This record gives sequence, structure tokens and C-alpha cells, in this order.
Amino acid sequence: MQIIKQDTNIDFLGKRRIMAILSIVLVVVGLVSLFVRGLNFGIEFTGGTLVEVEYDQPVSIADTRATLVAAEFGDAVVQYFGTSRDIAIRLPVREDADSAQISSEVLSALRAPDNEVLVEGAGGRVQRCSRDGSVVDCRVQMRRIEFIGPQFGKELAEDGGLALLAALFMILLYVAFRFEWKFAIGAVVALAHDVLIALGVFSLLQLEFNQSVLAALLAVIGYSLNDTIVVFDRIRENFRKMRKGSTFEIMNKSINQTLRRTLLTSLTTLLVLLALFFLGGEVIHGFATALIIGVLVGTYSSIFVASPVVLGLGISRDDMMPVKKEGVDQESLLP
Repeated sequence: MQIIKQDTNIDFLGKRRIMAILSIVLVVVGLVSLFVRGLNFGIEFTGGTLVEVEYDQPVSIADTRATLVAAEFGDAVVQYFGTSRDIAIRLPVREDADSAQISSEVLSALRAPDNEVLVEGAGGRVQRCSRDGSVVDCRVQMRRIEFIGPQFGKELAEDGGLALLAALFMILLYVAFRFEWKFAIGAVVALAHDVLIALGVFSLLQLEFNQSVLAALLAVIGYSLNDTIVVFDRIRENFRKMRKGSTFEIMNKSINQTLRRTLLTSLTTLLVLLALFFLGGEVIHGFATALIIGVLVGTYSSIFVASPVVLGLGISRDDMMPVKKEGVDQESLLP
């Protein structure tokens, strides 16, 4: 039995004004939050000390954090990495101590015999364990210490911003060379729209912005561009194939023809990202969050931002026709 797949017939471009208002509101809210609240930068950008320790038994994040608070490390960020025996502790810059002294104080606090942590005992039972090993051996071993100075963090933040701007500029050149400058403007507007909304979400929710999130934003640019290029390629193809129909109708038809591919790609990507978000642990949490936001917004922008911008710039069939070569009789090229 042969299954006939019919393209949808949704008037996407007819809703472009409503969607434009929605996009402007989201971008403006994000920009206001960025200027007022800013981003919650990780120590990679602000500077600080990263201490990674390993326990002999699984431990509780809450108990480890309480121990550090009692030792006057209340601003410490405590996370699992890898397993429940591996703990990453992030501390901001302290002017009164260097990284070696800070790491020594943290390790001493975690090894203090009068502190107790929750551990997973035999049969999965949770029991108390003293630091001196009288109940269960809970010795802590240092795995890694990393110190990032505030100046280096500032330079890293600036370099990350320049990397985003450079990526957008190179994409502008690429799309203008492959298609037409109006398509290039539409692609860059859509990508800037995606990045600003993602940054706005991180600012509004005060999620930690670190190197992995920056890498995710660069990946979002590539993902969103790929989706936009597929739509643009179909628009160019239909301009040359469809002899009837207005620019509005041809572009609407092209979006509908690529809609199935766009949704399937986005859904399969989201399945992987959701698995990373829920099962990947706190270390990869920010990376997965940024990509999930980027995929959702990128799918939206390839339909409701990139193409409407191109339409608004006055794209026409003549822009998509091959350039006629001088001295060649075009009639003789016809079959």
C-alpha cells in the first residue's frame, strides 16, 4: 500500500505581524533583564576557585553545602560531577586568600571529625557517617584545583562575545554569497533573535552562564542556520519552478513543504537534549538547557522570523533567476 504524503497548507506568513509583535516583546524583555539583572556568570568569567573532591562513599549535596556554610563558605556552589561520590565546589575570588589556602581550608572543613554527612549504606539505606570514619569510611581526597583570575575571566567573557559576533558576520557573508543579500539579512536577524532570547531566559531565571553555555549558544547558531538554509533553499527552488503565484504564495508554500522535515529534526534533537537535561547531571545541565531553548526558538525563527524579514525586504522572482550571460542567445538554450 502506498502512503501519499500531502504538504500542509498553513498561512504562516499571514500571521507574520502577530508573530513579529511576540518576538519583539520577548527580545525587549530579555534585553531589559540583561541590562538590569545581567547574567549569572560562572567562575570561568568572574574568576574564582574550583575544587573537586572525591569521597569513598556516596554523599549528600545538601550536607556538603551545610558543612561549607558552617565553615564560612556560604557563597560556595556545590554540584555533583560524574557520580554521587564526586563533588565540585566553586568559590568566588577572595582577596584575603589565594587558591592554595582556599582549597586547604575547604578540605579541612570537609574532613573535620565533628561534621557528619549522609551516605548511602548497605541495601540503599541512608545513614549518618562521621568524618573520622567511626561509622563508615568517609575520607575525602582532593582531585583537582583550578584557579581563574578575575582579569582572565573578563577577557574570556569579551572573547566569547566577539566569537558570537564573528559567527554572525561570517554567516552574513556566507548566506549573501550562496543566496542573495536579502536572505543574508533575514538569516542574521533570525540568529540574533535566537541568541538574545536564550540570553534573556538565562538572565531572567539567573541560571549560571559558563563556558559550556557559551558553547551551546554557538551550537544553537549552527543549528538554527541549518534549518533556515533548508527553508531558503526551497524558496529559491520554487521561485524557479513555479511560474504562477505571487512571492507571498511561493514563500508560504516553501515553508509548508519543509515543515515536516523541520519538526522531525527538532523533535528528535529535543529527545536527546531532554535525556541530557534529566539524566546528564548538574555539570551538563546548563549546556542542555541552552540547547533546548535554542532548538525551540530556532525552529520558531526559521518559520516566523527569517522568511518574513526576507519578504519584508522585497524579495522577488527576478532576484532568484540565474544571471544572463552576455553574448549568449537565451532562446538557443531552450530545449
